[in-house]
Amino acid sequence: MYLGEQLISPTDERMRLSAQLGVSGIVIDTRPNFAIQGDDGAWDAGKVAALRRWVEGFGMRLEVMALDVGSVLLDSLRQPDRAQAIVRRLRKDIQAAADGGVDTLKYTVAMVGITRTGVTEGRGGMKCSTFRAADYKAEADARFSYWGVVLPEDGTKGAQSPVEAKGAPETCGQVMASEAGGISEAEGWKAIEYLVGELLPTAEKAGVRLACHPHDPAYPPGGLNGVHHVLGSIGGMRRFIALAPESRSHGFNFCQGTVAEMSPNPTEAVLEAIGAFGPASGINRIFMVHFRNIKGGYLDFREAMPDEGSVDMLKCIAAYRDAGYAGILCPDHVPLSDVDPGRERFFSFCLGYTRGLLQAAGVRS
Repeated sequence: MYLGEQLISPTDERMRLSAQLGVSGIVIDTRPNFAIQGDDGAWDAGKVAALRRWVEGFGMRLEVMALDVGSVLLDSLRQPDRAQAIVRRLRKDIQAAADGGVDTLKYTVAMVGITRTGVTEGRGGMKCSTFRAADYKAEADARFSYWGVVLPEDGTKGAQSPVEAKGAPETCGQVMASEAGGISEAEGWKAIEYLVGELLPTAEKAGVRLACHPHDPAYPPGGLNGVHHVLGSIGGMRRFIALAPESRSHGFNFCQGTVAEMSPNPTEAVLEAIGAFGPASGINRIFMVHFRNIKGGYLDFREAMPDEGSVDMLKCIAAYRDAGYAGILCPDHVPLSDVDPGRERFFSFCLGYTRGLLQAAGVRS
């Protein structure tokens, strides 16, 4: 295992910082990634290769890129012709990634973004994104949820506003639950099965791994505004893997925080999932890790720095080690603060803390 960072449109200076902090693997989360698109809007293999060489020039590896699935999941239920057009572009992107030397792509099944209901004050006055199902309101969803790569509003001066960004390309086709028209459990699975069925054969042929981010957060029974999060439980994750049980290209962007949100016993849930989906399970399904913590658990939590949450992070490191996982650990969803608007110092803390845990667990990185 080793340190990774997930970055959006990083500059040379930001890449230098990552290298100086001891990062080995880079995940490019830019969505849409206009810099590597060709004239037809699909990725260009030559531009992917150039991006990979640029990362390598800083002494790191380009390990993963984000596949922007846009509105394809919702469209597969409502506008199938539009969904098919997106699928054709995604197949080209997968092949271009392979031809450009990148063998892992992550994607999300979130049709309605990453739902949050507010912000609460954390250590030293930092702003922590929260989800309390009992507090859910459409207007809170609009303001405090993550849409694509747009951060939730925390009320500080200059903060990005998901409300103002509504409909922008950076929201990646996601809408509020109140606008989705209801998505039953059956429809949720139908959309996911459609996407996996349409993309996995291309990925397998190209030698590319598709890393799915589960639904964040788990929704209560009956959903929210008629929308169900079917990949909001370990049972749902098992069902997802069962869609292609023999495929080595079918797995997870294993978001530890998201898995922790699935249970009132967060540490136990994460340990169970590592055992179920890591290499020791037979076929490795953990293609990358969002190594993050939360305070609380199922239906009531806030985001947290890695050292202060409800998940025992050292036990998790030991579990990854014992399961044979040897990939990247990326910090994610750190709190926000007006004294660290770019969150670089917070992410630096996370990286240093993770390095310490790896050393404490005897993991060479």
